[in-house]
Amino acid sequence: MSEALTIEPSKTHRDENFPVASVLIAEEFRAPILAYYRFARGADDVVDNRSLSPEEKLAGLDAFEATLLGDSEATEAAKPLRSIIAQTKLSPRHALDLLRAFRLDAVKSRYASFAELMDYCAYSAAPVGRFVLDVHGESEATWPASDALCSALQIINHMQDCGADYRTLDRVYIPQDLLAAHGASVEDLRAPRAAPGLRAALRELAGKTASLIDAGAALPPEVRNFRLCLETAMILQLARKLNSFLLVRDPLCETVHLSKPGFLATSVLGASLGLRAYVRKSAPLPSPRAGDA
Repeated sequence: MSEALTIEPSKTHRDENFPVASVLIAEEFRAPILAYYRFARGADDVVDNRSLSPEEKLAGLDAFEATLLGDSEATEAAKPLRSIIAQTKLSPRHALDLLRAFRLDAVKSRYASFAELMDYCAYSAAPVGRFVLDVHGESEATWPASDALCSALQIINHMQDCGADYRTLDRVYIPQDLLAAHGASVEDLRAPRAAPGLRAALRELAGKTASLIDAGAALPPEVRNFRLCLETAMILQLARKLNSFLLVRDPLCETVHLSKPGFLATSVLGASLGLRAYVRKSAPLPSPRAGDA
C-alpha cells in the first residue's frame, strides 16, 4: 500500500474526456485546479486498484486525508493541494467531500436508484465544480447549476465506461431499478453489444442526464470571471454533444467519445456561446427615454 501512495497518478489532466484547467483558465488559477486534479486522480487510483482489498483501499484514502490535513507525509499526490490550501486559505472541504465518494467506491458497487446515484454525485462530482468556483472567488449562488452540470459529466463518464467498469471493477453505476424496469441486468454489460433492454435503460439515463445539462446551462451566465464563463460554456457544449451520442449509440460497441477534430469544433462552439452570454450579461441597460418615467 505504501508504494501505491508514492507513485505518480496514472493519468494526467490531458487524458480526461472533459477539459481540466484548459488554456481558457487564467494562469494564476491553474496551479490550484491541477493540484486538486492530482489529489483526485491519485485517490481514484487507490480505489481502482484491483490488487487492494476494500480495507486497504479505505486505509489508503485515510492516508490521503491525513496528508491533506498535515497529519502525515505518506501521500505524495496530496501534498501539492495541501500547500495550495495553506497559501490561499481555501477550504479543504471540497477535497474531503471527494474522499467520501471514493470511500463509497471502495465498498459499494451498485446503485439502487437514480436518487441514490445523485447522492453519490453530490460527493464525487459536485465538489470538483465547487472547488473551481471557489478558486475563482465566485459566489455560492453558482453552486446549484454547477452541481447539476458536474453530475451530468459524471454520469456521462459512467455511461461511456459502463462495460469496462463492470468487466474490470465489477462496478455498475446504472441504477438497478432502471435496468429492472427495462428487463435488463448487470450481466448484459458483459456482452459485445447492448441488448434492447440495456439500450432502453441507457437511453432513459441519458434523458435524465439531459435534464441535468439543461439545469447546468445557467452556470456560464452566472459566473463573473470572463475566462471561466468561456470554460464552463465549452464544457456545457461538450456535455450536450456526448450525451446526444449516448441517446442514440451503444457504448458497448460504438464510439461515444469525440474525435480530436470533433472535440475542437465543439469546444470552439461552446466558447463562442459563452462569449455571447458574457457580452449579453455585461451589456449596459438602455437609458430611459424622455417621457418614460
